[in-house]
Amino acid sequence: MIAVAVLLLPALGVLLFVMDRVEERLSARPSAPRHARKRHLRLVHDAGAPRTGRLPARRSRRHGKAA
Repeated sequence: MIAVAVLLLPALGVLLFVMDRVEERLSARPSAPRHARKRHLRLVHDAGAPRTGRLPARRSRRHGKAA
């Protein structure tokens, strides 16, 4: 009986280690897919008023009211 327990002890240790790794992998956050990159906003910076002193003409009524 003791011989069987001593022989099964390494197998149970390995089983415990493997089950711990499997549990960690299942409960971990999923990693982002390779094709999913972080998207950044591309900001268009205002160059300021033109140096000629004239105001720029509005392109359309819709763009003029955009805030």
